[in-house]
Amino acid sequence: MRARPNGYSAKIDDAADLATMTYKPESPFLRRLALGFVGAWFGLGGLGHFLLTDAFVSIVPDYVPFARFMVLFTGVCEIGGALVLAFAPALRRPMGWALIALTVCVTPANLGMALNADRYPEIGALGLWLRLAFQPVLIWLIWWSTRDGR
Repeated sequence: MRARPNGYSAKIDDAADLATMTYKPESPFLRRLALGFVGAWFGLGGLGHFLLTDAFVSIVPDYVPFARFMVLFTGVCEIGGALVLAFAPALRRPMGWALIALTVCVTPANLGMALNADRYPEIGALGLWLRLAFQPVLIWLIWWSTRDGR
């Protein structure tokens, strides 16, 4: 039996085993880096809800009631989520799921902006579509960086 390569979850006994191994990258450094990115994303984004309130209110879809309240409320949620990620490791996993839900909930606003890019020339159509395309990546980063609660 040969030693298993770093990051692989199975022992290598022969070539057949090599073909069925699963690779699971478990780099603590990368996970912390992703966690820091997610925390900064939501912390800075949450601050934006308070510093640029009118801009955020302008992108809330018409079917969402109390647009200003929702912008301020989601800002509190984003800042609170960032603080939990930074200072409450035991709560990271449930907060990760909460931030995933929040990200899914704001996706319609991001889609609306991309579909109406002419209303947001300061960002531009490319920037709006890239942000929308980044949503699944962000959701994966949230999940991966918070999944084990460390």
